[in-house]
Amino acid sequence: MVDLARVAKITNGKTRLFSAENVYGEKGKGGMAEVSATPQPEVVKIGQVWDEKSWAARELGQKWKVRPCIELPPQSVTTIMDTDGPGRITHIWITVDQKRYRDIIIRMYWDGEENPSVESPLGDFFCCGFSKALNITSIPINVNATGGLNSYFSMPFRKHARITVENRAPEKQQGFFYAISMDEDTVDPDEGYFHAKFRRENPLEYMKDYLIVDGIVGKGHYVGTQMCWQQNAPGWWGEGEFKAFIDGDKEFPTYCGTGTEDYFGGAWAFCGNYSAPFMGYQDMFNAGAYGKERIRPVLELGSRHSMYRFHLSDPIRFHEDFKAYMQALGWRSEGRYLPLVDDIASVAYWYQTEPHNKFEPLGSRDDLEVI
Repeated sequence: MVDLARVAKITNGKTRLFSAENVYGEKGKGGMAEVSATPQPEVVKIGQVWDEKSWAARELGQKWKVRPCIELPPQSVTTIMDTDGPGRITHIWITVDQKRYRDIIIRMYWDGEENPSVESPLGDFFCCGFSKALNITSIPINVNATGGLNSYFSMPFRKHARITVENRAPEKQQGFFYAISMDEDTVDPDEGYFHAKFRRENPLEYMKDYLIVDGIVGKGHYVGTQMCWQQNAPGWWGEGEFKAFIDGDKEFPTYCGTGTEDYFGGAWAFCGNYSAPFMGYQDMFNAGAYGKERIRPVLELGSRHSMYRFHLSDPIRFHEDFKAYMQALGWRSEGRYLPLVDDIASVAYWYQTEPHNKFEPLGSRDDLEVI
């Protein structure tokens, strides 16, 4: 959460910006690309493709937006940040064709770790499930017209930071734009490392709670949940409770909510879209329809829903271990609950001490495909 009282504080930090025009975020080296078939040495070193067809500045030359974006080769991994610490990432902006939101996987590695601390399809990380750009106006995640993906999560590291994007599509992806802001400064001993993990189950097993995240071991705090939900049955789908099992909880959780829409800050079946600083909901067939209130929620078979909640002012703290679930619960005849078998995907966001447990496999491109 932004502390306005600290905005005026003068520090010894140094600002860096990593982009296609300054891949290592070096001081005084932004916009140095030349209109040439020969790539810059820095681009070769970081392993990015040099797009020789970007000749828009051929009459103007160096300093005139020669390399504003990069190309992602098919079925490849591209590094977009590789730098030493200490410091913290303060802002990430990305834009790319929304049809690739599930095909492009973003990963982040802190302090030389082998396994990522962040692993998610690009769109889902930025609260845009089902490969559709939404308008999101939360504090840590902003998505603005048209498909401007922004993260303001603080991401401290002490020794090294590396961010990669994997293009799983069989075609190359041109026009991948990015800008990553970094504050090169000391990191306090009590600052945790940022983590985020995507999961999907389609369909969810009958009589089984949907697992948002498991296997978190260490000390830290849970700061957010993003979910996208496709109904495989008609009717109201959001009776299920959010459950957080903290520090050795077994059969019953310490943190247990009252219903799905309640956890995401809504009430009475989400009869309207909203995007607020900490919470939001949109039905995907009326996304962005702010102010156009519905009298009844969308409940048809195949309906899609997107939700987020960020625990910035109310983090769920853990000292040993943590896992979280969401029940998938609707209604059947005679006023009885119906366990659902819907298509559910989520991203969990949290901070913790390192090392962290290795994530479960993300799944194949087919496992993530929007169908």
